[in-house]
This record gives sequence, structure tokens and C-alpha cells, in this order.
Amino acid sequence: MLESNISQTPGATLIIITGMSGAGKTLAVQSLEDLGFFCVDNLPPVLIPKFAELIEQSKGKIAKVALVIDLRGREFFTALSESLSYIKHHFTIHSEILFLDATDSVLVQRYKESRRRHPLAPEGMPLDGIRLERKMLEELKNSATQVIDTSMLKPAVLKERIISRFSHLESSLLSVNITSFGFKYGIPIDGDLIFDVRFLPNPHYVDHLRPNTGQDSDVYDYVMKWPETQTFLTKLLDMLHFLIPQYRNEGKSQVIIGIGCTGGKHRSVAIAEYLGKMLGASETESVTVSHRDADRDRH
Repeated sequence: MLESNISQTPGATLIIITGMSGAGKTLAVQSLEDLGFFCVDNLPPVLIPKFAELIEQSKGKIAKVALVIDLRGREFFTALSESLSYIKHHFTIHSEILFLDATDSVLVQRYKESRRRHPLAPEGMPLDGIRLERKMLEELKNSATQVIDTSMLKPAVLKERIISRFSHLESSLLSVNITSFGFKYGIPIDGDLIFDVRFLPNPHYVDHLRPNTGQDSDVYDYVMKWPETQTFLTKLLDMLHFLIPQYRNEGKSQVIIGIGCTGGKHRSVAIAEYLGKMLGASETESVTVSHRDADRDRH
């Protein structure tokens, strides 16, 4: 049993990186290394409290640590919650769980491209292993503080997103990420709040607006000019101004707000841009805006 009367160093951060095999954990740990994290791959969860002890005994020399835990150590997963609970009650370390996910079809394609075998289906079909793994990790995903869907993310974009989200930890800012998307390409699985704006007049049916996106002034003005748009935005901002502080008070470090329309090109992009301007940055939140599908079919 570890002693709990260790001299404590406030401000230390511990990130647990886990998730689906093939979802990008290797890139995630490389991104955190670029932020100055001390990273360890494939650590059994039972050793996490020992790492916490080393962090605090270092007296600030080791202030940021990232540990990768995946199915290679699945027999130790039952110890993860106990280890994190022990840290919470015996140390001053701030801990988070980063869970990386992707759709089954994307994971299958990645396994085919790499010609790797899934660790849970070494002699069978990759999809069988993926489905079993998803079931095993369901509870862990529900307890994660950060979930990132890497299905549509290029490596450079994933790295940028991780750096953006974790570079604010020391300042204790709540990171508010507003992302537009197209429902026909699927709902972002890492979204905390999802809003459907398909009820608004669609610029797609205006010939000279169709090639542009909601970031262009002509499309933006078209979306914003309707009374139903203004009524919706008034009600939405009122709700967000209430909800965002509640997330911060609950201890969350990040909130993802998804704004969806049919193709993720016009209405959702314009609304996301508007929200980014209105919410802005403050002493307690940092706000970023991204557009998942805006350029998907733009030629």
C-alpha cells in the first residue's frame, strides 16, 4: 500500500490514453510528448498509483505524464477505476481519461491498409475483434473525460486537436469546441451537445450560393436574415450561457458543441461561426470553431 502523506505538488497532470485499437493512440501520445508530457506506453493500471507517487516525489520535475493503456493489458482493466480513485483521494494530481474512437467501417479499413491483425481476433475477421473490443470498452468510454472521434480526422488535424485541448490544462480554462457537421456523414460521436439546424432555409437551393460555404459572407448573410434563425439563436445562446458554466462547475475541461445540417456546408457552418463570435473567449473559457464537412464535396 502506498503512503498517502507524501509531500504534495499541486498542478501535476496525469492523462490516461485509451480507446479502440487503430483509433490513433500512437499519434495521441506523440502529440502529448510535443507538449512536454512524460509518456509511457502499455502500462498496467495497477501501477498507476506508483507513478502518481513518483510524480509527487519529483517535486515538480515531472509535472505532466501521459500513460497509454490498451487491450494488450486488458486483464488489468478492472484495476483502472480503483487506481484512479486512489489517486483522487491520496494525491493532488489532476487526472483525465482520453478515449479515442472511430466507426467500425473506418477501423476495418485501417486494419486492411496496415495488414495488421486485430488483437482480439488474431485468426478471424477484424470486424469481429472490433465489435468485441467496443463492448469491452463501453464502460470505460462512458467514464472518459475526453472522447475524440478520429474517423474523419487526418493525422495532422488529430494532432492539432489534441494539442489544442490539452495545452490549456495548466490555465484551468474550459475548452469549448464548436464544430459543424453534415448529418449525411454521421453525427460526431465525441459531441456533448448536438443541435439540428436543418429546419432553416437552405442556401443549397440558391444557385449562386451552392458552391460556397457558411464562412463566405453571402451564404452567412443568407442564413442569418431569416426571423426563425434569429429566434433560434436567441434561445440557443441563452441555453449555452446557462449550460457552459454548469459543465465547468462539474469539473469538465472541455465541451464539444455540434451544429448539424444536411451536408455540413452552409447552415451549420454559418451558425457555428456565429456562436464562436458570440461566445468568444473569456477568463474561464477558450472557444474554437471547426468545420468537419464543409469542404468535403467542394471542387
